[in-house]
Amino acid sequence: MVTAATASSLFIYSLFHTLCTLSAPQTATMEGKKKTTNGLLFLSLALTLTLSAATTTSLPFQLQTQTLTLPLHSLPHPPTLSWPEAEALAEPDPEEALSLNLHHIDALSSNKTPEQLFHLRLQRDGKRVQSLLTLAVLNSSHARRSGSGFSSSIISGLAQGSGEYFTRIGVGTPAKYVYMVLDTGSDVVWLQCAPCRKCYTQTDPVFDPTKSRTYAGIPCGAPLCRRLDSPGCNKNKVCQYQVSYGDGSFTFGDFSTETLTFRRTRVTRVAVGCGHDNEGLFIGAAGLLGLGRGRLSFPVQTGRRFNQKFSYCLVDRSASAKPSSVVFGDSAVSRTARFTPLLQNPKLDTFYYVELLGISVGGAPVRGLSASLFRLDSAGNGGVIIDSGTSVTRLTRPAYIALRDAFRVGASRLKRASEFSLFDTCFDLSGLTEVKVPTVVLHFRGADVSLPASNYLIPVDNSGSFCFAFAGTMSGLSIIGNIQQQGFRVSYDLGSSRVGFAPRGCV
Repeated sequence: MVTAATASSLFIYSLFHTLCTLSAPQTATMEGKKKTTNGLLFLSLALTLTLSAATTTSLPFQLQTQTLTLPLHSLPHPPTLSWPEAEALAEPDPEEALSLNLHHIDALSSNKTPEQLFHLRLQRDGKRVQSLLTLAVLNSSHARRSGSGFSSSIISGLAQGSGEYFTRIGVGTPAKYVYMVLDTGSDVVWLQCAPCRKCYTQTDPVFDPTKSRTYAGIPCGAPLCRRLDSPGCNKNKVCQYQVSYGDGSFTFGDFSTETLTFRRTRVTRVAVGCGHDNEGLFIGAAGLLGLGRGRLSFPVQTGRRFNQKFSYCLVDRSASAKPSSVVFGDSAVSRTARFTPLLQNPKLDTFYYVELLGISVGGAPVRGLSASLFRLDSAGNGGVIIDSGTSVTRLTRPAYIALRDAFRVGASRLKRASEFSLFDTCFDLSGLTEVKVPTVVLHFRGADVSLPASNYLIPVDNSGSFCFAFAGTMSGLSIIGNIQQQGFRVSYDLGSSRVGFAPRGCV
């Protein structure tokens, strides 16, 4: 396939070849010499214009901007929560797009310092990454072959909840509003329910299904029950579910259908796990809204209602007071987004796999970093996923080392600092208000994503230490985390099997 860059190069070569041919010594009439001279002038002008266009047009692996200015900020303080319940309880408007504000999980830990919150975030991140890597190794069919009873139908997780962002959702009729974590790395929607055999502490009262007019248990033989990897059945012939997380946390209970209310939009008959036995530290959230790609995730369940489309934009909390947001429906897809195809993993349908071809630093492709390092093979090994619940992007180790070394060369004028936690490339920027840093561009198939400087050089304390926000992993799986996604409207179009990135998408 001839790319734009290849076509441009071929055209330049053709012009140069013709120019050289016309410049060669030859016998001709005076009229012929005039034509040759005119031809040379024309070709020289065309060559100049073509070269100029080639250097100003954005082409893959041919980027001209080499540095960006990074304004320096301290670690953010815990955000405050503000949800006007009056707006949430307004009459439903089926024509309005389903749009919700998102808050970072730190907002539920307002009694901690910025440094404490950052350390907790890195601890959660390590747990989650290990869990995602574990799930990637397991074949999802293994759970189905395990026979009767339960097995871990989903392994995902954080030591303190699965996912970094949450919103407020009404459950049941009349709606009872609770905090729910959103997670693109898992599928099942669930919340804690009374009566609790064992429940962790949450911010809102535990949901009581007996007080909802729209709650209904799913029969054991129903199609929705069979969508679970390992469904169970209680003595009342009601379907039962279990979701286990990588840190040992789990939720177990009755599988049901219920109405969920998002601000002024009611969504009926959503398959929801009503958990009567739940263990783990979920930082006050009542449950989880699975946004994965599997059959029981919220976007797949509500595909007809929202045309299988949703998007989110996560703000940089160090530099913006605006809330993050999630949108469901056609309006979720930004017109300015650049799309890359979603890939299908034959052994795991939850994750959003994309094709990463390479990475550029300072306007040049990173040497030794080839597309083969990120390839998803036919057996479902390796690959690259987009995940909202992972903070720091993890690259398979050879790719990370190549990227890190290229960045170190480009940032050689910055004063180095000691390693910090999982970060091995840090800088002492104390006393400065801004610095120049080399650009970093992710080259997906069909979409070049130029990262803002604050998406890859981040504060790790309030003393001026900043670190390169990538890390390596010994696994073949690479994960694009939410720090690198900040400020982009990330659009998931499941019907067209693609994901898009729109810069400055939080406005």
